[in-house]
Amino acid sequence: MIDLFGPPEIWLPLAFATLMGVSILVYVCLDGYDLGVGALFPFAEDDEKDRMIASIGPFWDANETWLVLAIGILLVAFPTAHGMILTALYLPVAIMLVGLILRGVAFDFRAKAQAKYKPFWNRAFCAGSLMASLSQGFMLGLYIMGLKVTAFTLGFAALTAVALTVAYSFIGATWLIFKTDGALQAKAIAQARRGLWGVVLGLGAVSVASPLVSPRILEKWISVPEVFLLAPLPLLSGALILTLWLLLRRMPLEKDGLSWLPFALTVTLFTLGYLGMAYSFYPYVVPDQLTIYDAASAPESLLIILVGTVFVLPMIAGYTVLSYVIFRGKATELRYD
Repeated sequence: MIDLFGPPEIWLPLAFATLMGVSILVYVCLDGYDLGVGALFPFAEDDEKDRMIASIGPFWDANETWLVLAIGILLVAFPTAHGMILTALYLPVAIMLVGLILRGVAFDFRAKAQAKYKPFWNRAFCAGSLMASLSQGFMLGLYIMGLKVTAFTLGFAALTAVALTVAYSFIGATWLIFKTDGALQAKAIAQARRGLWGVVLGLGAVSVASPLVSPRILEKWISVPEVFLLAPLPLLSGALILTLWLLLRRMPLEKDGLSWLPFALTVTLFTLGYLGMAYSFYPYVVPDQLTIYDAASAPESLLIILVGTVFVLPMIAGYTVLSYVIFRGKATELRYD
C-alpha cells in the first residue's frame, strides 16, 4: 500500500494535514453556528432563548468533538508545530477553553437553577460563546500574520476576532432560520441580513492581508497557471454572497421547505474561504516557518496513528451524522420535565 502512494515521508504528513484541515473546517461550520446562536442571546426574549437552546441542544457537544480531533492530530502528527503554535497562542487558547467550559456549565445550569438565577446563566452562556468566538478569531489573525506579535499584527488579530464572531453569529442566524419558525425565524432573518456584511468584511480582510504579509503567498496567487486555478474561488464566493443577499431579502418564503438553503450556502461559503487559505499556506503548518514535512512525526509513528484514526474517525463522523438525523426538523418547545 505504501508503494502505491509513494514514499511514506511524503504521503503520510499530507494525509494527516488533510485530516486535520477537514476536522478544523467541520468544527468551524458546526460549532460556529452554535457559538453564533450564543452570541445572539442578548437580542432574544426569554422564551426565544429557550427555543434557541433547543435548536442546538442535541448537537453542540458532538460539534466540539471535531476541535478535540483537530488538536489531537496536531499534537501527535506535528508535535513541533503544536509546540510553536500553542506557545505563541497560549493566552487566547486559555481564554477559549475557559469560554467553552463556561458555555457547557451554563448550558446545564440554566435548566436546573431556580428561575431567579436563570438570567445569570443566560448571560454566562452568551459570555462563554463570545469568549470562544473572539479568541478563535484572534488566533486566526495571529496565525495569518505568521505568529508574530507587533502592534500591527495585534490590531489585525483584533479585527479578525470581531469579524469571525460576526461570521459565527451569521451562520448561527441561518441555523435559526432553518430550525425555527414564526417570530424567532423572522428575527433571525433580519439578523442574517445585517451579519452578511460582517462575513464579507472578514473574508476581505483575510484575502487582502495574506498576500501582503507573505511574498510567497502573493507569488502563488499571481503566477501562471496558478492564478487561473485560484480564480474560481473568489468568483464562486462572490456569487454565493450575492445569492445569500437576494435570498435573505425574499425571506420568509411562503413555503418553509427552503429554510435550509441559507445555512447550506453559508457552509459552502465558509468552505471556499477555507480552501483558499489552505491553498495559500500549503505546505506550511506554521506560516513561512515550518512545513508539514519538517514538522511531522516519524513515518513509523504516523502509520500506527493512521491505523487508530481509521477506527476513530468513522465513529466521530457517525455519531455526528446520527445526532442530526435523529433530531432533524424544527426545534420544539424546550421542556425539562
